[in-house]
Amino acid sequence: MTQTLTIRRPDDWHLHLRDGAVLAAVLPETARHFGRAIIMPNLVPPVVTGAQAAAYRDRILAALPEGMTFEPLMTLYLTEDTDPADVEAAAASGLVKALKLYPAGATTNSASGVTNFDKVRPVLEKMAEIGLPLCVHGEVTDHDIDIFDREAVFIDRVLDPIRRATPGLRVVMEHITTSDGVDYVKSNTENLGATITTHHLIINRNHILVGGIKPHYYCLPVAKRESHRQALRKAATSGDTRFFLGTDSAPHTDENKESACGCAGCFTASNTMSCLAQVFEEDGALDRLEGFASLNGPAFYRLPANEATITLTKGDAVTYPDKIETADGPITVFDPGFPLHWAVTEA
Repeated sequence: MTQTLTIRRPDDWHLHLRDGAVLAAVLPETARHFGRAIIMPNLVPPVVTGAQAAAYRDRILAALPEGMTFEPLMTLYLTEDTDPADVEAAAASGLVKALKLYPAGATTNSASGVTNFDKVRPVLEKMAEIGLPLCVHGEVTDHDIDIFDREAVFIDRVLDPIRRATPGLRVVMEHITTSDGVDYVKSNTENLGATITTHHLIINRNHILVGGIKPHYYCLPVAKRESHRQALRKAATSGDTRFFLGTDSAPHTDENKESACGCAGCFTASNTMSCLAQVFEEDGALDRLEGFASLNGPAFYRLPANEATITLTKGDAVTYPDKIETADGPITVFDPGFPLHWAVTEA
């Protein structure tokens, strides 16, 4: 029997679009279903000033196919040289919706990230004053810390001290991957939210490593134990408004993924809504999908929910292209490992 579900048009609160040929190829995959997205600033060179964010926004809008509507929500890359006055002006103009904190070396194009957090304290204090959120890649980068423990250590060593030292700072813990992250959000009722990705709801570390290394499941933060995946699913489907969708959809060409040092990232923009509907249905929470994908994020960012809607229909298995072709080479679309029966039929 056919089932349908109509929800407010969703938003993506953590998205990589890259630039140039890749931007032109992947942008329609998001704009087809999503109204807005928080755009990551880790280009080369990174987007660190309001002027650079405005130029990047213009390039995104120029790449948007005719007939599609989509609003890029711009961010600045926090560095130790970030100017609080520039941040304030960019936020006041309505252009910039958040700053992004990358610990130096934590992930793709993060070499310009922060090593000395005392140097960014004036920026964080200005952000607390004006209510601008800080989006956090929550991992330490110490070589003596196991990669599977880096999120939990970051919470204790970095995030909690930052929040205690800067009362009122609004923080999004991006792409949480552990029960530690879930528990930290749930224990803090003020000024704290967290995004959860599509792929972290579906894969654990076995998917990356069992039966050979699977480069298209390799991401940062890396997928963890099954117990952590279950904690993420419980949080996402719970209806708790502090958790919302941020896909961290991260396009890399196959040449860069399938190499001796494969780039980290899963490209999920194309099939995220089908994947999420499947996950929420399996967990008996289809009535909570709209909150997770369409309502909780805007509420945290103090923006109205989208007025437009999309309709998902359950039926025969829906197929997506295995790859998105770009002038720089193909990008493999995330494979959830099971048939998808929910398709976006109206958007």
